[in-house]
Amino acid sequence: MAGTIHRLPDRQSESEKITINLGFVDLGHIDLLVREGFYSNRTDFIRTAIRNQLGSHADAVKQSIVRHTLELGLRRFSREELEAARAKGDRLNIQVVGLATIDDDVTPELAASTIDSITVLGALHASKDVKAALADRIG
Repeated sequence: MAGTIHRLPDRQSESEKITINLGFVDLGHIDLLVREGFYSNRTDFIRTAIRNQLGSHADAVKQSIVRHTLELGLRRFSREELEAARAKGDRLNIQVVGLATIDDDVTPELAASTIDSITVLGALHASKDVKAALADRIG
């Protein structure tokens, strides 16, 4: 039985790597909890601590998102979407909590002519040239 192999599209990372500095005593406490089996590793502890803090502030975050009319989650901006906005004479004020992605086929000129401002609380994925073209508009 012959089958067809379909290549799945590359999946963007669903996380962003960050670096933190911890004091030796705090790090020792984390290592102790890991050694005692409360957490599988340091990363597991840190992720759990962050989720707990986000959970304790969930209402404030929701209110802020509504107050500032922010988009929540993953938001992709395609060349087609930006070209349509330019054709209508629209200018975008992008505000995202999460991940904002500007497709790789978006030229710096198209981005500059359609995006008035961009605020991303989380991560912005765009080409180096597009980020440079929007540098004075990224807040």
